[in-house]
Amino acid sequence: MAQSSSPISAVAERYAASLYELAAEAKQVARVEADLGRFEALLDGSEDLSRMIKSPVFSAEEQEKAIDAILRKAKLDGLVGNFLRVVAQNRRLFAVQGMIKAFRTIAAEQRGEVSAEVSSAHALTAAQQNELKAALKGVAGKDVSITVTVDPSLLGGLVVKLGSRQIDTSLKTKLNSLKLALKEVG
Repeated sequence: MAQSSSPISAVAERYAASLYELAAEAKQVARVEADLGRFEALLDGSEDLSRMIKSPVFSAEEQEKAIDAILRKAKLDGLVGNFLRVVAQNRRLFAVQGMIKAFRTIAAEQRGEVSAEVSSAHALTAAQQNELKAALKGVAGKDVSITVTVDPSLLGGLVVKLGSRQIDTSLKTKLNSLKLALKEVG
């Protein structure tokens, strides 16, 4: 693995690598990836949960109790449930989003895929996602797994991060470029 640029990503990569090893050994990589996606959706959907995992104000015990209750209610058990409980016990919840991202990257690499992060102004249909995957496969030369997030501030278009490359076709960027060009002329 490449050297990490921040302590948080180093922590996230170590935890994700350990989880991947356990999942591969148990032949549950796909299930773990799906369960992590479910937990990530819970995080994205709740400001309170997001604040709780990032805030140093909450004790390890409080975080453990909260995570345990959330996992029970969401019926997230097995490897992901145990993993998130250990992460809470070790006071590493602040890095859980990085852990999920790193796990996806490791899993994609093991499948011979490249990971791409896509931000779009509107939700993409399954057909659009498939078309985008095909186009990115042509660029990368490998199968591409994509993670799509919706960012209404883009106004239109996409921002695709594929490895170290970023392809920005968003209307927001085009308008900003036009604004700068007009300032230079005037």
